[in-house]
Amino acid sequence: MRPAVGGNLAEGYVKYTQRKAVVIALLVCATLALALYALNAGSAPLPPAQVLQALLGRAEGRLHVIVWQIRLPRVLGAVVAGAGLAVAGCAMQNLLRNPLASPFTLGVSQGAAFGAAVAIISFGAGSIQSTSADAVIIDHPYLVSAAAFGGAMAATVVILFLARVKEVSPEAMVLAGVALGSLFSAATTLLQYFAQEVQVASLVFWTFGDLGRLSWWELEIMAAVVGGAWLYFLAHRWDYNALDGGEEAAKALGVEVEKVRLNGMFVASLVTAVAVAFLGIIGFIGLVAPHMMRRLLGGDHRFLLPAASAMGGLLLLAADTLGRTVIAPVVLPVGAITSFMGAPLFLYLLARGYSRK
Repeated sequence: MRPAVGGNLAEGYVKYTQRKAVVIALLVCATLALALYALNAGSAPLPPAQVLQALLGRAEGRLHVIVWQIRLPRVLGAVVAGAGLAVAGCAMQNLLRNPLASPFTLGVSQGAAFGAAVAIISFGAGSIQSTSADAVIIDHPYLVSAAAFGGAMAATVVILFLARVKEVSPEAMVLAGVALGSLFSAATTLLQYFAQEVQVASLVFWTFGDLGRLSWWELEIMAAVVGGAWLYFLAHRWDYNALDGGEEAAKALGVEVEKVRLNGMFVASLVTAVAVAFLGIIGFIGLVAPHMMRRLLGGDHRFLLPAASAMGGLLLLAADTLGRTVIAPVVLPVGAITSFMGAPLFLYLLARGYSRK
């Protein structure tokens, strides 16, 4: 009887893992399909055959510029940034044991935006343009990323202090995130007050969140950071699973809880800083994607982390494609689209949290 029971358990585990792998594969396929549609759609619709021809390097002139210089960096940037923000949010929710945590709701994104604005205006790290198509051109991406990371870490330190030392409730931590977001937004506004009119208009447009300004060089930097962060989080998937059982249980299993939490928040802040430095503030992707996948696949971080990444890329690409096509040729800011998606879920989670008190 024991071999039969063992065989049934093994078969059940295989089915368990296969189902989750199938879901992740479907998300990847959906992202690829949407990416192909996004390359075709826009103010200048292109037939799929022409897009394929351009991707294969057989197109010149206008077609080559539209596909390779405008749409392809935008599509890839949406997938990379969405995956990065989603995996950062997933890690934050686990490390802080707070289902409402994400880079946007905790004020980390706003801190990164303030740091980037300081680098652009005060240190001349960006060129301010007068047209909305290219509101801010990043001349020194490393300087802007470093400044954005400094702002993000300032918010992260406060959040870690409240979570570890003061042991505040999840709802109170979110209120602290709102306060931090307001503080950094006020500091950014004060910075704009002393800037020139063109700089103010450009930075206001930049904070909306826009994928159209991304260059290939910036995409490479963001992809390297997000890829490294993704590998780091995946390497610590068992630590995160242990933390789901509580700090004491994780310590009993040999997890260095404080080290894992500090390093994880450091990496999540770095991902957020790079995304905000190049794209502006994009809210709620880090909140929505992990919750959707947690509800569908459960809390096992072996599958939750890659699934949340895939869903984040899909959601941000869908939001950007919708913003480009719904009232084309006018392009809506992607940050507004993601806020429309994420705000209702945030309110639902907050209300459900209070209902358990």
